[in-house]
Amino acid sequence: MTAHPLVTLQNVTKSFDHVTVIHDVTVNVYPGQVQVLLGENGAGKSTLIKMVAGVYQPDGGQILVDGTETTLPTTRDAERHGIATIHQELNLVASLSVAENVMLGRTPTRFGMVDRTELRRQARAAMALIGLDVDVDTMVGDLGIAQQQLVEIAKALSIDARVLILDEPTAALTRHETQALFAVMADLRQRGVGMLFISHHLDEIAEVGDTVTVIRDGHFIAEVPASTSEDELVQLMVGRSIDDQFPRRADESPALTEVLAVSHLSSAGRFDDISFTVRAGEVVGIAGLVGAGRTEVVRAIAGADRYDSGTVTVRGAQLPRGDVQAAIRAGVGHVPEDRKGQGLVLDASVNDNLGYATLSSSARFGLADFTGQRRRAEAVSETLRIRMNTIEQPIRSLSGGNQQKAVFGRWIIAASTVLLLDEPTRGVDVGAKVEIYELMNSITAAGGAIVMVSSELPEILGMSDRILVMRDGRLAGELSAADATQDAVMTLAARDVATQT
Repeated sequence: MTAHPLVTLQNVTKSFDHVTVIHDVTVNVYPGQVQVLLGENGAGKSTLIKMVAGVYQPDGGQILVDGTETTLPTTRDAERHGIATIHQELNLVASLSVAENVMLGRTPTRFGMVDRTELRRQARAAMALIGLDVDVDTMVGDLGIAQQQLVEIAKALSIDARVLILDEPTAALTRHETQALFAVMADLRQRGVGMLFISHHLDEIAEVGDTVTVIRDGHFIAEVPASTSEDELVQLMVGRSIDDQFPRRADESPALTEVLAVSHLSSAGRFDDISFTVRAGEVVGIAGLVGAGRTEVVRAIAGADRYDSGTVTVRGAQLPRGDVQAAIRAGVGHVPEDRKGQGLVLDASVNDNLGYATLSSSARFGLADFTGQRRRAEAVSETLRIRMNTIEQPIRSLSGGNQQKAVFGRWIIAASTVLLLDEPTRGVDVGAKVEIYELMNSITAAGGAIVMVSSELPEILGMSDRILVMRDGRLAGELSAADATQDAVMTLAARDVATQT
């Protein structure tokens, strides 16, 4: 390779509370190339990119910018060196306009006042760099996730970024939106921008990357071409082969016991006349395009949202509308789509988050059983292999996959027999995905029932015993596992419900 790296993390080490999380790792980012950073949740990827971004400083080793040793004590210092980061949780202000977000912290002024004309001009210039045609006066909160993602990139380019760090940029995007993002990345490569890219979608690596740096447990494992096979990448990443990425073990003769019955459920403007049942031992998948109403149905069943008509029955007992506690008492657990916004209290400890569903039911004489709660939390953390330093650390400090395991663990402690899973493996690495799938198997083997919403068709096809397909808030059809294919699912998801017979 003839070009010199734009940025190098050279033999860096990082520790927190006397625990070393990065051990002597080297990563290079070259101009016009995409360096993929691959590893399991908790492997140290986020810590590495935060060192490049000026959030953390290494305890050992060096950061080199254009071959010169550099310190990056703040994110502003990183930006001054042309390093910009697009975090998985977007750093935008929904109540501000596109122009105000793009120029946030660098708002042009004239005579002590905001120069609105110049603000819009600079924002339009940044937006033109990525080909995003939206009115710069539009409120960011009115944009879709994909457009917000592009606004973040425009914001980064407005500071003349030479190095762009993208942390799980496609996690919440549809395939079409992902392709649009990749087109922008290809254009940036042509301009010499170097990129550090993190993704748990292995099929994206060969499409967008040049080289892959594999990290395991904070250690450098290998640097390989992005064309390396998925099986080999998995082997490097998790230290073992994964023969079956979707290890569904369905009961060959599922019990006839009806655990969950949803009858004519309707909510104006969200979904209409939804009816289905789930038997003990079953995984029923719900597929459909974004906006089909899948999440809204699951939230209504969980009691998180009210609905206008219809009934939800668990083991023969009808649940009241919009009553989460009643649903929990009936054995219903809900793993929401947005784990950070809806599934976790980020500043609370791992222990507290695991115990929220059972704090009331496990109380003795009106007093919370904190000792018992901790014991149960420690046991389930060990079972699920949640990576952490201590059960009392804030859950926000855990990786995304370990946070997701904690949400699952809450419902295991609560002994939930009906589990509602909304995008259960979003942002989770392949190793942790298999662990979650095995957990699903254990729940159904014990007589539980699962309803799973997923935008990943291979996951729906690989882990469902039956598949319900939604379109425009209605059920478009049902497919058995034997009859379900990607084409069959997409045919139902994309055609007009009214034309079906």
